[in-house]
Amino acid sequence: MSYVLVAGVVVAVLLWGPFLRRLLRREQWRIGSGALSIGVFAAAAFVAVRGGWPEGLLLAVIGLMFAVSARWPRTRPQTPPETGMSPEAARAMLGVGPDASRADIQAAYTRLMKRVHPDHGGASGLATQLNLARDRLLKT
Repeated sequence: MSYVLVAGVVVAVLLWGPFLRRLLRREQWRIGSGALSIGVFAAAAFVAVRGGWPEGLLLAVIGLMFAVSARWPRTRPQTPPETGMSPEAARAMLGVGPDASRADIQAAYTRLMKRVHPDHGGASGLATQLNLARDRLLKT
């Protein structure tokens, strides 16, 4: 029965390895991972009933890992932001006047983006709004 332990360790390493973790992020792997967890739970019950409690427990843990990977929260694509920002709202957001040049708009954008960029602890929604405001003012 030690072969079951070795197989369980190999499956666990593969499951949490970087290659398989990247594959499991895809939506189509959720169904496969769920089906595999059911199969591993059935194998765990079979082995445990036949007297292999340690192996059955290990298989149950592996089945639990597959079940968790099937239900792990997935990131959803963000909806495109609304493009109906008025020039007045864009100027107010960037803090520039109606007679601001392209250089003034870009300087205000850069100054604010350094503060609110998501890589520096800011909010991604505010950074998106700043991008919209800059694009709106530079387009007109």
